[in-house]
Order: sequence, then C-alpha cells, then structure tokens
Amino acid sequence: MSSELTLRIITPEKVVLDVTAASVRVPASDGSMGILPRHASMVAALAEGKLSYRQGTNAEHLFISGGFAEVRGNTVRVLTGAGETPSEIDIERARSAEERARARLKPRETGLTAGEAQIDLARASAALRRALARLKLKGYAG
Repeated sequence: MSSELTLRIITPEKVVLDVTAASVRVPASDGSMGILPRHASMVAALAEGKLSYRQGTNAEHLFISGGFAEVRGNTVRVLTGAGETPSEIDIERARSAEERARARLKPRETGLTAGEAQIDLARASAALRRALARLKLKGYAG
C-alpha cells in the first residue's frame, strides 16, 4: 500500500493541482478535516478557506471556494468553484470584494421581497467569507 495520497483540485475551468502528498487538510463545512493515506472512503462538503497539503517537510496552501471532497483509495479529489495559490490571490481584488460584501450586508432599503432579500443576504455573506478567506491565506503565506 502506498504511503502517499494523490491530490487533485478541479474547478469548472481546469485542474488546478495534481500532486502527491503525505497528508491533506481541507476546510470541511463542519470544521477542518485531516486526510492521511489509507483514509476511509468518504465524500465531504467543503467550506471556503485554506486547503493545506504536505509534501515531505514542505507545507503548501491554497484557497478554495467551497465544494466537495471525495476520498477513495489513496486519492483525494476536490471539486471547487475556485482554487488559488497565495501568489495567485490579487490582494486589491480581495479587499475590494470584502468592501462590496460588507456594504451589501448593511441594513438598507432595497425594494426586494423578503425572499429576495434573504437570497441577497446569503450571497453577500458568502462573498464576504470568500474575500476574508483569500485575505487570510495571503497574509498567512505572504
């Protein structure tokens, strides 16, 4: 049996990463989850945040925008809307996204129905979480 995992991070546009790793840590929707070789097969919902993996003594980090992780055999597949290394994160764009999301979360008269307002609030909250996760990773790695 192999003592390494194959980690694949896949977005709708491309395969962001395809590497071998000694361990993987994903931001599961109910908390951080570590995955080692010979892990039980599973599927987990992911939150936006930092995905980490270890190759030897080196730890690498990526931002993911949520999604799903499938563990089968010694392969971890992450399906996500976005996956970015710290060097790919545009700090000004992330700060701008944070400001826009915070503005959308402030109480205001919108003319939206209650249902539409709830959807708008949920989208703004998700945008804020993504922006903050990007900024946190950039600060952590940069």
